[in-house]
Amino acid sequence: MDNCIFCKIARGEIPCHKVYEDDKVIAFLDLAQVTPGHTLVIPKEHYESFLSVPKALMHHVMDVAQRVGQIHISELLARGVNILTNCYPIAGQVIPHFHVHVIPRYEKGDGLRITMIDHAEESKLNMPVLADKLSRKMDE
Repeated sequence: MDNCIFCKIARGEIPCHKVYEDDKVIAFLDLAQVTPGHTLVIPKEHYESFLSVPKALMHHVMDVAQRVGQIHISELLARGVNILTNCYPIAGQVIPHFHVHVIPRYEKGDGLRITMIDHAEESKLNMPVLADKLSRKMDE
């Protein structure tokens, strides 16, 4: 895609701080650096999100993300990593090109907070019906 910033990075038209590259994937430091070492892993070919990328390529991107996370722990002495991707603006996706954030974690309060609020007590959801609705589509 001509105007996609990640496509331009993948083609070498925009410089980056490269961590890894092969014929299908490139990993580079995120300019935002939520924590030191925050890395993005992207396929060179344009796909809008995790939901549209072919499985084999998605697996390769995740293999690279896993390796980056391992190196964050062994070389940057991170105590853990967050590996995440966002699909569509409502979920926080800013660049419409599939990418995986690998964010090393050093201590609480290090710049990233993910909060999941448990609404189970107040929920009026019928969990068996919801699970059935989802599971019926899994085999399609």
